[in-house]
Amino acid sequence: MRMDLVELLGVFAGCCTTLAFFPQVLHTWRTRSVADISLRMYLLLTLGVSLWLVYGILIGSLAVTLANAVTWVLAVFILVMKLVFGRLSRREFDSRPK
Repeated sequence: MRMDLVELLGVFAGCCTTLAFFPQVLHTWRTRSVADISLRMYLLLTLGVSLWLVYGILIGSLAVTLANAVTWVLAVFILVMKLVFGRLSRREFDSRPK
């Protein structure tokens, strides 16, 4: 596949937007704090990124496909942490003496 200037611009844009997720993933992993993360927002984001990924595959765009594949993995990772760490936090809260 020949990488023209427009596709290269797309790859660079995808790298920028995808890299923006890494600080959130690292912070969430390190702190195990998910209280300020919206489950609904990440569910909707993951659905949207999934659709963009399918779109990128269908139109044969390397930039759209790669950016959304990596973003999808990161968004799912945050969703999993939200579900797992959120349950752990609720158990700790519920087991505190009242």
